[in-house]
Amino acid sequence: MSKLLEVKNLRVSYHTYAGEVQSVRGVTFDVEEGEAIAIVGESGCGKSVTAKSIMGLIKTPPGEIKAGSEILYRGENILNYDKKQMSHYRGGESAIIFQDALAALNPTMTVGKQIVENLMMHRKTIMVDGKEVKLTKRLAMQEAVKMLKMVGIPNAEQRAKQYPHEYSGGMRQRAMIAIAFACQPKLLIADEPTTALDVTIQAQIMDLIKDLQKQLNTSVILITHDLGVVANVAKRIVVMYSGNIVERGNARDIFYHPKHPYTCALLEAVPRLDLKNKQELASIEGTPPDLLAPPKGCPFSTRCKYCMEICCEQAPAATDFGDGHEAACWLHHPLAPKDDVPFKTEVRHE
Repeated sequence: MSKLLEVKNLRVSYHTYAGEVQSVRGVTFDVEEGEAIAIVGESGCGKSVTAKSIMGLIKTPPGEIKAGSEILYRGENILNYDKKQMSHYRGGESAIIFQDALAALNPTMTVGKQIVENLMMHRKTIMVDGKEVKLTKRLAMQEAVKMLKMVGIPNAEQRAKQYPHEYSGGMRQRAMIAIAFACQPKLLIADEPTTALDVTIQAQIMDLIKDLQKQLNTSVILITHDLGVVANVAKRIVVMYSGNIVERGNARDIFYHPKHPYTCALLEAVPRLDLKNKQELASIEGTPPDLLAPPKGCPFSTRCKYCMEICCEQAPAATDFGDGHEAACWLHHPLAPKDDVPFKTEVRHE
């Protein structure tokens, strides 16, 4: 498969009254065509800022994408796009689903009209009975109803005439997905799409995104703090902490062979069905570092129970374990102690 998106050395800062907050600090990853990947980490680790950067939604000021950063879509750096190119890219080629659908949807417009607006802006023609015809508002409304049916909203004709506040939380998220997929984007970013939804609705939303992704061959970047949500969706997982990528690999390696203490801690914090009665849930002690003054060493060092002196002094390089699995941790250095660590430290090549 060819690479649809390549993010290279992305660095994003926000200039505040207190100083420069370095939200994203040298993030590099790629997404292949038709592939689903997940970016996971705690709140404040830089996931959403990375997503907004890919969508061209960093407001300047106070935000700033630093020189040397590259976001390549089909080989072209979107950071060099003019207003017309960006308008086509954002909506026509890529789309985003935000975590708070009620805030993202326009409360003064019916859901159907919001889908129509997106269609009229980014699509000039539409297929009708096997023929390509010019898109009109009437045909766009028919397509909007079709999209609402596709995402599982009952009585789509009547629902298209209703406003967002008349929808339940799960239905609003489905409406957001309908708007996002209306123009058949090649890249979809889902930023915490299941936040504030109950467990059964979460599963339905994730299944819907997975089905549409396969049906339309759309590349998906799933942003979440919940590893349990991504298990059946993402082919590869990128673990972020304090604006950096600390581990990356395919889903099986991340879940069954994690190589970074932070990834291990995230997995331990996922509630399990085999917990004993009144057994305490695992938590990650401490707080993330202040990105006004990022640490010079490993960003997880202050919370890591395996921290060594060098961890506080120098950032570790990524160790390659084969098959695209990498982790940045000093425990994998040949001179590091091998006892009492949460993973096997030998380099594994496949």
